Amino acid sequence: MTRRLVLATRNAHKVGELREILADVLADLDLDIVGLADFPDVPDVIEDGVTFAENALLKARAVAAATGSPALADDSGLAVDVLGGAPGIFSARWSGRHGDDRANLELLLAQLSDVRDEHRGAGFVCAAAIALPDGRTHVEEGHFRGTLTREPRGSNGFGYDPILLVDGDTRTSAELSPAEKNAVSHRGTAFRALSDALRELLVP
Repeated sequence: MTRRLVLATRNAHKVGELREILADVLADLDLDIVGLADFPDVPDVIEDGVTFAENALLKARAVAAATGSPALADDSGLAVDVLGGAPGIFSARWSGRHGDDRANLELLLAQLSDVRDEHRGAGFVCAAAIALPDGRTHVEEGHFRGTLTREPRGSNGFGYDPILLVDGDTRTSAELSPAEKNAVSHRGTAFRALSDALRELLVP
């Protein structure tokens, strides 16, 4: 019987993306990933940690406790070198309104308008966590480096994707195909790094 891993999100797109990233592990261990749409009574988790890893663990532990199933969670954001790693964990609400991608992006570009191209280094960071109902946990981090453009480009991504020019490429993160992005992104890297822990913790 296929066992469930619960991903701490109500976003069906993220569930599908993670099924692709972890396809080999899911097949080997006879697992399926479901989202919180299957658990409408699970409350949203307050992300009051001060690092990506802390926030990912908060979500994973809460969902594992609420569902009684192993849970996965991630927390990610953009770290800008010249801003000392900001917006960081505040990436989704940089403009003051949570999840307003356009406002966040425009504010960040305005703040960096006088910064020369050679100082516009930045990268996405993702912490991916698994938590089991028995209390065991594991966290891995992934990074996706680039340089910030001055204007958004591309429509495949979300958040700050349109302004991160990928290292070694001429395209922004939002100009990559979903398959290309999964292969190199911070989220793909973090969850692939988590694969070994999944095999150890969830071995049948």
